[in-house]
Amino acid sequence: MPNIQLVHNDLPAGLAFPNGMVAVDTETTGLSLQTDRLCLVQVGDGEGNVWLVKFDGSDYAAPNLKAALQNPRLTKLFHFARFDLAMLRKWLDLPAVEPFFCTKIASKLVRHTEGKHNLRTLCQLYLQVELDKTEQISNWAAPELSESQIAYAASDVLYLHRLYAILADMLAEKNLNHAMQQALAFLPTRVELDLRGFPEGDLFSHTNW
Repeated sequence: MPNIQLVHNDLPAGLAFPNGMVAVDTETTGLSLQTDRLCLVQVGDGEGNVWLVKFDGSDYAAPNLKAALQNPRLTKLFHFARFDLAMLRKWLDLPAVEPFFCTKIASKLVRHTEGKHNLRTLCQLYLQVELDKTEQISNWAAPELSESQIAYAASDVLYLHRLYAILADMLAEKNLNHAMQQALAFLPTRVELDLRGFPEGDLFSHTNW
């Protein structure tokens, strides 16, 4: 069973991530970078320990969380890093969160002709784990989180280390490591454009926005 701790406004001091990687996810009041706020940051160590950092909406100082996210010796694992990085940058005032890896981008590279790339699909396909997404659009700004919300939030980071290992091997087998590195290198620019309100679309497409 995972060890899930709900904490407020920051991670506990002195946490260690001995495998050099930390899984990270966010929960927000919605999907708008302009109008919605950061409510929760989930952090997992890959050993079954998860910390859910709940923000009350007034205190985003979070020095311990920021230190972990900005630690150059820790690889931050995300699924759909584009959104999470944007929310972290905006609400925690982080200029950069590096190095990082996105399992969704990796899946799109190694499985570009196959089905869906959401976390639920990847957990089913590679780990035979069925994620319950019932709480996906629940009220994350609620003063108290329900047990089902806590379980849902934790599940978003519990499996990223295992998925990373599988997808990293597939990238190497398909000679796609360089493409992955280049995609990740561009992502902070895409995040900046998102935060500045540029529309969804491919900058390199022949068509208009």
